[in-house]
Amino acid sequence: MNDISVLGAGAFGTALAIALSHHGNRVRLWARDGAVAEAMAAERVNARRLPDAPFPDTLAVTDDLNEAVAAETLLLAVPMQALGGLLATVRPADGTALVACCKGVDLSTGLGPTGVIAAAAPGAVAAVLTGPSFASDIAHRLPTALTLACADATVGTRLQHSLSTSVLRLYLSRDTAGAELGGALKNVVALAAGITMGAGFGESARAAIITRGFAEMLRFAETTAADPDTLRGLSGFGDLTLTATSEKSRNYTTGLALGRGEPVPAGKTIEGIATAQAVARLAAKRGVPMPLTAMVVAVTRGEVSVEEAGAALLARPLKEE
Repeated sequence: MNDISVLGAGAFGTALAIALSHHGNRVRLWARDGAVAEAMAAERVNARRLPDAPFPDTLAVTDDLNEAVAAETLLLAVPMQALGGLLATVRPADGTALVACCKGVDLSTGLGPTGVIAAAAPGAVAAVLTGPSFASDIAHRLPTALTLACADATVGTRLQHSLSTSVLRLYLSRDTAGAELGGALKNVVALAAGITMGAGFGESARAAIITRGFAEMLRFAETTAADPDTLRGLSGFGDLTLTATSEKSRNYTTGLALGRGEPVPAGKTIEGIATAQAVARLAAKRGVPMPLTAMVVAVTRGEVSVEEAGAALLARPLKEE
């Protein structure tokens, strides 16, 4: 029996805890708020995030961080911008596998999830779980395929087997940089795709945005330690396909709202907004042209209107594909 703790009781963390509990693992779900943890333990459901996904009897809920961190494998299911703060309070034993389940780039350091883990917990083994998935699908045990990336091949293989289930299929990669970069950058493109549809520019325009956005993702990857081929798999192209076309996606629906001239929905973590800012900053330093990313930053900051952003992109010089 695998001993797993999921740190973070949002929708995705809760879904993973449910799915892995059904697979015969010993799973703890940690919530920062004691009242929230107590309610979930009593009601056997995360009423706020996944009200239609009851907990298996084998899933334990706790607000005791020391108890949760004692597990052999920790799934870190907190927002990207909160990851560093969580790790500052966590002292896992050397050799513990820390699996990042968030997507993005840390604004303060410019690091991805495994970089933040390595800096905060150098004795742990960093990994990232990413790819095309919605929390509700995982919680209801619908077939899902993800990428599990870990530079340590031995630990990666162990994690692949312990975190896979009969309907959650994990593909193993050693390219943590590529896997986490694909998961981060696709959120930026999803925002742009949503803005396009919200503004009424049409599905043909959205297809162009997704295609040119993917080109930006590959272009940026070439300036990093990532293998661009990794972004052509589940953690890049696969995740982009899902996130930039479905209204279940928070980044896409936020883009829809922005395109309609509405404010960003309150109370939701929109990873693509912070990621766009961090990536635009890095791209400027490296001389990487990323016009879509720059326009997402400008629109989300209110520096330009959606119409002005669209006109600026269409006015760019013609070029070969």
